[in-house]
Amino acid sequence: QVQLVESGGGLVQAGGSLRLSCAASGRTFSNYHMGWFRQAPGKEREFVAAISWSGGSTYYADSVKGRFTISRDNAKNTVYLQMNSLKPEDTAVYYCARGGPRLTTIPTTPLGYTYWGQGTQVTVSS
Repeated sequence: QVQLVESGGGLVQAGGSLRLSCAASGRTFSNYHMGWFRQAPGKEREFVAAISWSGGSTYYADSVKGRFTISRDNAKNTVYLQMNSLKPEDTAVYYCARGGPRLTTIPTTPLGYTYWGQGTQVTVSS
C-alpha cells in the first residue's frame, strides 16, 4: 500500500512563496513518475506539474510555468513543489499523486495517477 502525505500549505499574501512537500511510503518511490494537482472550490481537479522517475524531465501547466518548480529527492522518498509569485487564483487544495513506472509516459491528467495524498490547502490573499 502506497501512502502519500502532503505538507507545507498555508495562507500567504499575493506575491509570496510556499514550498509543498509530499512524503511517500514504500521502497519503490524512485521507480515512478510523480505529479501535483490542485482543486479549487466548484472546479475540477487540474494538473499543475509532473516529474519523471529520475527527475530528469518536468512538465508544467501554462498557468504556473515560470513560477512553480517541481523537484524530487529519491533518497528521501519526497517530491516538492516550490511556488513563487503566488496569485489569488492559485488558491486551492493541492494534491500529490503517483503516476506510472519508468519507461511509461508521464501523465498530465488525473486518470494517469493511481495513488493520491489527502491534500494540503493553499490560500493566497490579495
